[in-house]
Amino acid sequence: MTATTTQMLESINPATGEVVGCVPITPVDEIHSVVAKARDAQPAWNALGLDGRLALMQPIAKRLAEKASEIGELMTAEMGKSTPEAQGECAYGAEKFTSELSSAYEAFQPEEMTDEHTRSILYRDPLGVSVAITPWNFPMLMPQQCILPSLMAGNCVVFKPSEETPLVGQAYAEVLNEFLPEGVLQVVQGADEQGKTLVEADINLVAFTGSREVGAKILTACGPELKRVVLELGGKDAMIVLEDADIEAAASFAVQNSFRNSGQVCVSTERVYVDASIAEDFESLVLEKTKEWKQGDPTDKAVKIGPMVSSTQRDIVLAQLQQALKDGAVLRCGGGTHDNYIEPTVLTGCSHDMQIMHDETFGPICCIQRFSGDSEAILLANETPYGLGGSVYGETEHAMDVARQLTPGMIGINKGCGGSEGTPWVGACQSGYGYHSGRDGHRQFTQVRVVSIPLETVKPKY
Repeated sequence: MTATTTQMLESINPATGEVVGCVPITPVDEIHSVVAKARDAQPAWNALGLDGRLALMQPIAKRLAEKASEIGELMTAEMGKSTPEAQGECAYGAEKFTSELSSAYEAFQPEEMTDEHTRSILYRDPLGVSVAITPWNFPMLMPQQCILPSLMAGNCVVFKPSEETPLVGQAYAEVLNEFLPEGVLQVVQGADEQGKTLVEADINLVAFTGSREVGAKILTACGPELKRVVLELGGKDAMIVLEDADIEAAASFAVQNSFRNSGQVCVSTERVYVDASIAEDFESLVLEKTKEWKQGDPTDKAVKIGPMVSSTQRDIVLAQLQQALKDGAVLRCGGGTHDNYIEPTVLTGCSHDMQIMHDETFGPICCIQRFSGDSEAILLANETPYGLGGSVYGETEHAMDVARQLTPGMIGINKGCGGSEGTPWVGACQSGYGYHSGRDGHRQFTQVRVVSIPLETVKPKY
């Protein structure tokens, strides 16, 4: 992504190097006017009440479904996500819109609590103006989980999509703005300067998904005025394969979760720890299944893995890979590269002496390390400042015992880390500050107010 001399942000197809399109960069000196417009629009938006906002937003789901294929094609062109994955993301986002609206509607209902003296009502009011700064790897779903509950709560939203996917962000906002009053949802396009200015503006909350380093800067910037923050940050997710695991299922998951979206997923499996007693068989299965992952033109529906989003991200991944090989990791397959493509790669013989087992990689590399005994596996998995997701494969009771000793916010037993309908998306340690989705996640976009009334006391007659 580069800004031209005419202050346009170009979106570059990572598979072809061609320009997909461009959007005007929002001048930094106009951002305060954008926020002021949101501030002016917010009282009327709040005055509609929950029922009014629900009625206005319900038709959005149908329109998103109608536009899903078009936005999916744009997503593939803009960031290289394979066609099945891109189309799946957009279809899922449209499908989830209605259920998330209902979930938010229920989450924001007044709640009554009473004791023998007092009746209290808990109201969940809007904060005012929120900012959504979202990443490129899921350019529809990530904005939606920040924008939808914030709007339903009665906030106005200023949305800054990633500079890597400005077109998808613009397209998504345009669908919503077919139904929303003017000023309720606005888009700011640009990079770091635009994001920094938004955070420092007269806003009430920042919802950010991205790197731990940028999240820390946002938290620092919001501190002096005690602005609310919801931060979903980086991850270095571990997978533990116990001696009693179904290694066929475990190997399938390890490959799928290491390589989908070219490894550019916040909850990708970036570290695989396998019990030494089953390691050879497990590693052989991983290698066998990796061969099934066809790489190439992401518009080809048979292709499972496309390019990295940019040459910058490609170089970060390659640097980690090359250093790991220098440090003694064994290249079992892959490792090749051309243009922005990195082959699905499997490394064995990994250890915690290697950078690739500590720093977030965000690329299609499956790193495998052997362990002896549950205690060692738990120690290795927890040896990270991150704590987003994780998984444990093994006999259910055994795996549960191990999982309860791990530090991430979300852990899957014989599955990925995602929870059931209504559970929040939670990062622990340095992977999160606040959380998204579900009743508890939606409520982070509100201010709780408690209004209390004394109960009449009936005095006894003598």
